Amino acid sequence: MTVLNILLAAIVSYAFGAAWYMMLSKRWMEASGVGVDPSTGKPANASDPLPYITGFVASVLIAGMMHHVFAGAGIVTLGAGLVAGLGIGLFLVCPWIATFYGFANRPRALTLIDGGYATFGCGLIGLVLTLF
Repeated sequence: MTVLNILLAAIVSYAFGAAWYMMLSKRWMEASGVGVDPSTGKPANASDPLPYITGFVASVLIAGMMHHVFAGAGIVTLGAGLVAGLGIGLFLVCPWIATFYGFANRPRALTLIDGGYATFGCGLIGLVLTLF
């Protein structure tokens, strides 16, 4: 059951990421500097499967580690899972993103877009992990 719970949490977070970046695609492409395929209007790297595979594997690893942390911390309720997940995204992941992007002189909008996904994605993982 644990493996299925982790996989479900990863899938939910990954699906949220797809919706998040579709909703913010134009602004994300501008901020990230990823080129646009003029024939489709999509990111130039949209047909490359590697970022999608990497993203899903990362979601599984994050969900697995969050499960481990939640078990050790006794986080078992939906509310606690959501708050802990949001906290992990906002206070652990986002500062790293802000540091990397700050030194790379990346646009603040990119930090907010990617940090928003990290925060809400971890929140959803925390919620799903405490469902079962």
